[in-house]
Amino acid sequence: MKTKESMEIELAKLLKRYGDRVQTVLNILLESPYFYAADDHDLFLFLRRYRSEFTDFFKQFYGWTLIIDSKCARAYKAEWYNSAITPGNRSLFKFSKRDECLAFMILLEFFEQQLEENGMTVEDKDNLRFHFGDLLDYSHKRFQELFPEQEQHYSQDYIRAKIWKPVMPELEKYRFLTKILPPEDLPASEQDLIYEAMPALYHYNGAALARMIPDLSVNES
Repeated sequence: MKTKESMEIELAKLLKRYGDRVQTVLNILLESPYFYAADDHDLFLFLRRYRSEFTDFFKQFYGWTLIIDSKCARAYKAEWYNSAITPGNRSLFKFSKRDECLAFMILLEFFEQQLEENGMTVEDKDNLRFHFGDLLDYSHKRFQELFPEQEQHYSQDYIRAKIWKPVMPELEKYRFLTKILPPEDLPASEQDLIYEAMPALYHYNGAALARMIPDLSVNES
């Protein structure tokens, strides 16, 4: 088992050998929740090649878990240590309203369904792309199934304007989705907009999230 002292020597050797590359990878991992292979292919390959050294560094000195697959890496922090920074003041990806939480879960369901229908996995070179209209149709069906007694309330227009309209910018901000802009000479309606599902979605499990969503019998606030 590696001791902290041996870890420091190994990290020092890697830093001495590659210098700026090590520092750049560490900074990239801390600058945003996810580091995608498409962000910088060479640095991502460097991280995967020396994943043991980086993983041990985050584990020993921060207590974080470094998660890496073929397209995405993230440094996962399980707890906060500065109690003076309240949850409301933390810059985190989160939804507080029930319907927004459900929308994210439904996106994961839709994502998994589309992967299965298209025979895709995280190992594929290209990421899944879909029309917003297809996601809207799927989410409308799921909200109707979840709340059959509120069929009129959860109309497609309501789901589009009151649920997805505030949710989609957050998904883009935290790079779960990327909007593919149409050519300037080919305007597209909202339903025709194309989104690319980014590799971070593979890191979430819809079934596990469903158990964390508040009781569906409670009214949305």
